[in-house]
Amino acid sequence: MATMRAIAIQGSKGPATAMYVTDIAKPVPIPGQVLVKIRAFGLNRMDILQREGLYPLPSYAPETMGVEFSGVIEQLGDEATAMESAFKCGDEVFGLAYGGTYLSDGTAASVFCHWVESCWEFVRNKRHNQKAYSGRSGAYAEYIVVSTKTLFHKPAQLSWEEAAGIPEKIRFLEQELGVTKAFNYKTDNWAAETQRLTTGVNLVVDFIGAPYFQGNLDIAAQDGRIILLGLMGGAKLPEGVNIAPLLYKRLRLEASGLRSRDLEYQKTLRDMLLDYALPKFCDGSFKVHIEKVFQFEDIVEAHQLLEKNQTKGKII
Repeated sequence: MATMRAIAIQGSKGPATAMYVTDIAKPVPIPGQVLVKIRAFGLNRMDILQREGLYPLPSYAPETMGVEFSGVIEQLGDEATAMESAFKCGDEVFGLAYGGTYLSDGTAASVFCHWVESCWEFVRNKRHNQKAYSGRSGAYAEYIVVSTKTLFHKPAQLSWEEAAGIPEKIRFLEQELGVTKAFNYKTDNWAAETQRLTTGVNLVVDFIGAPYFQGNLDIAAQDGRIILLGLMGGAKLPEGVNIAPLLYKRLRLEASGLRSRDLEYQKTLRDMLLDYALPKFCDGSFKVHIEKVFQFEDIVEAHQLLEKNQTKGKII
């Protein structure tokens, strides 16, 4: 039986120090899938939750962590896979997987998980001109089998690292990423400042959750939308939350996640990213900011860095 190196967790869940390198069975692609040799993988917040046993996996997802990767196609599920998908052995690709990208092959690439969901929201919200994003700045094996529906050809202009994504953070956000205004959530009343500077925010995208719920309601404009994409700050609302703005502002509260979506939905997002975002990465209009590239064996240190909430770019 062919094997490969992968990252495992002692006891199936635990702190970053519980992760270790081991050998597991090399996967075999079925029709509609390809086997990709991982060249680089990116860390994602859901990896930490999965490591701690707090992220329920879809029944079809592998136990190994990791969803963001770039690599080279090594094997096709069958001949029909090549004809139907336009992929062939040797193609350089990147994409998202349901899991299992923490696999070794040298250094580990920036990732497009956030970009995929953001492209969906961009297309659905072209009429909105004021947006607020809340978040704390911030493919674990040698091979992975992945559906061709969620795969991208990697442009030659992008490196493996680019393909797989406080005062200084504010400067970075405003001067390098081009946001209109950034706030220090530790010292500023971001909700009050947002209300002072705007007439209300049409679209609020929140990765924090419960601690920001009231502020999100307060800054939202009439007929605004609040989209929840994470629970980094917790899931239980504090006492005294006033939900009246939901009613008198006619707000829409939504939540979304990629991992629980079916392949057809993810294929739709893949196609949208191909049309809108990927050309801008290739011509330099969009930049991929990489915080640090780690060696495969340094996965513990990489997770510990992500947990500090001090990064500005992607950890690879």
